[in-house]
Amino acid sequence: MQLQVSFMTLLAGIFVVLSTTHDAVNALPLSKKENSGIVTLPLKRVAIPRDVHPQILLQQQINRSRRRIARMTGRDEPSHEELELHLKRRVLSVEGPEGLEKRYNRQGVPKTQSKTSSTKTNNNKKVNGGLKGLTGALTGAGNGQQGNGGGRQGGNTTSGKGAKGTSKGGKGASAAGAGAAGAASAGVAGAGAGGAGAGAGAGAGAGAGAGAGAGAASAGADAGTDIGGPVSTDGVTVANQPAVDNSLGLNIEGPDVGYLATVQMGTPPQNFLILMDSGSADLWVGAENCQSDAGGDCGNHRFLGPQSSSSFVDTNKPFSVTYGTGSVSGDIVTDNIAIANLQLNKHTFGVATTESVDFSDNSTPFDGLMGLAQSTLSNQGVLTPIEALAQQGLVKEAVIGYKISRLQDNKNDGEITFGGTDPAKFDAATVVDLPNVSKQGFWEANMDAVSVDGQDLGLQGRTAILDTGTTLIVAPDADAQAVHAQIQGAKSDGQGGFTVPCNTQASVALTFGGASFAIDPRDIAFQPVDPNDPNGDCTSGIASGNIGGANEWLVGDVFLKNAYFSTDVGNNQMSLAKLA
Repeated sequence: MQLQVSFMTLLAGIFVVLSTTHDAVNALPLSKKENSGIVTLPLKRVAIPRDVHPQILLQQQINRSRRRIARMTGRDEPSHEELELHLKRRVLSVEGPEGLEKRYNRQGVPKTQSKTSSTKTNNNKKVNGGLKGLTGALTGAGNGQQGNGGGRQGGNTTSGKGAKGTSKGGKGASAAGAGAAGAASAGVAGAGAGGAGAGAGAGAGAGAGAGAGAGAASAGADAGTDIGGPVSTDGVTVANQPAVDNSLGLNIEGPDVGYLATVQMGTPPQNFLILMDSGSADLWVGAENCQSDAGGDCGNHRFLGPQSSSSFVDTNKPFSVTYGTGSVSGDIVTDNIAIANLQLNKHTFGVATTESVDFSDNSTPFDGLMGLAQSTLSNQGVLTPIEALAQQGLVKEAVIGYKISRLQDNKNDGEITFGGTDPAKFDAATVVDLPNVSKQGFWEANMDAVSVDGQDLGLQGRTAILDTGTTLIVAPDADAQAVHAQIQGAKSDGQGGFTVPCNTQASVALTFGGASFAIDPRDIAFQPVDPNDPNGDCTSGIASGNIGGANEWLVGDVFLKNAYFSTDVGNNQMSLAKLA
């Protein structure tokens, strides 16, 4: 829900995260004069150094996606051993036995650096690296939980290291990329939150999963604004300032891995860089006493607590959230927050006293995650920010509009709108309303058809979870095979991934509400298999995985970059429209 960054980071993924990034109550855009009740946040892109072979990143993303969709659909997750076996095979096929001895970072992404098999944690202690760290990341266990996801986009979110820095007046923030279903990008953001009842899929960056996308965050929407995150010249692509009132740009993490925006918290207000994730439903930032589960503190981020905020109140009630890659636990609190100058006083959310390394590591560019699924999915049992804004009359409806930008377009026009949609971003004549069929609180719609170059593949009766925190698209095995069978030059790698010619012009389209939405071929040819051969084969933006069932797709930013996406809590529906 991306890539100068690692391929895994590129693909992802939740957290947002995150996917994740989305129209109005009746799918009709609000006129500009009505925007007094609308908040739009810019989304910022974070780029991560590309130091991992795309095929390894692909497998990390596939592993993470499978965990995420299993959690989203309430099914049994693939075992740690199964995911480890797939990853071992991939590493051996690409790098040989020596590849298993390389250094891996917190997300399990191999780092071609020193001869030592160690990974630095946020407090500069060293922990054993190598395959253990890699597989731990991929499976969501151990010190490298996140390694498995790619960037949204939390939740579902991607891995990859970003530049670190200290912003004026505060510690640097880490950003997570949205984990993308299926293919290569690691991320924390996109993922849906797991726990209490239905587990959330990771991502995405985020979900996002939210695999945490690495990459340092740079300044906020306004030049010179202190967003509380690390300043990076190459890690975060800052969005343009939105033209709509009360709007925030979505900065892009990595190559379309995760999407980040800045909100204010506490008294006096501090800027926090937050992964936006439509695949989970909890808001949290790090606590002042936050500790990493790998040992030490929670890195170079901004934190919230009684020492920094006079309006901070701890309810002494615990919470925990598990994403496709990564987890946090801590206390439910109340404090004042502001989203594009819309003030929520005494809002209830969480501060994490314990974070997995996916979130605590210095390379994670965000300070926290904002879940924007329905509050029925919340592990904290509280309203999401958009629901609270609507309840207090600060916005007219609990509607969020997402414009997910594409790095290659160089437009930097991503944004998230609270309380409505941005009419300038889509063609109002093409809006379709989609009833939400998820009973858990995710955003899931019936998918009418799938076609390649205009040929209907006969894949009726499918549903799609639309997740900004997931980077790629994950389809059931048979469906993924059917799609790639119609793309000239496409090949299966036998492990859930596919390659397509980097110069493919194949037009893959998904149909919702009777309207066909074509995916840009650049999104299908997601990342060159060989970074030195951009005209050879590319990893496909569509991967396979049956964890969610034979008819369920996980549809992330590979698709959502090609449509304007909005969610409407009050009417329990989503809307899609073609971009303006």
